[in-house]
Amino acid sequence: MSEAIGRCLWAISAGCAASRGTGREPLLASRDQVALLNTGDNLASARLHVLYAAHGEVGPFRIGIAPRRLRNIRINDLIFPEAVRLDEPYGLLIESDVPIVVQFTRQDTRQRENAGMLTNAWG
Repeated sequence: MSEAIGRCLWAISAGCAASRGTGREPLLASRDQVALLNTGDNLASARLHVLYAAHGEVGPFRIGIAPRRLRNIRINDLIFPEAVRLDEPYGLLIESDVPIVVQFTRQDTRQRENAGMLTNAWG
């Protein structure tokens, strides 16, 4: 492939990392997650910024994505420069030095009877 597909700037709204769930770790735990796909031949250096509804911006969280690879990141696992706040609405701004494809997934198992999964991507 001669040219990487994707975009260098992504915005995701409506995040909210749950602090609890009814499922077993790690497969059925509540979580927000981003999948970062680098289809190019060069390392992608991504920076994630967390934008809270009630607080200031946190970040950047720096993430490398190897050439022609997928990297899955659980939002709950982002801890440096500051841990992502649980149970607080947020949005994500993702910047990359090369085009990448981003997919956001939420798995909510806080109530066993109403557990659900949402995935979205835009390109």
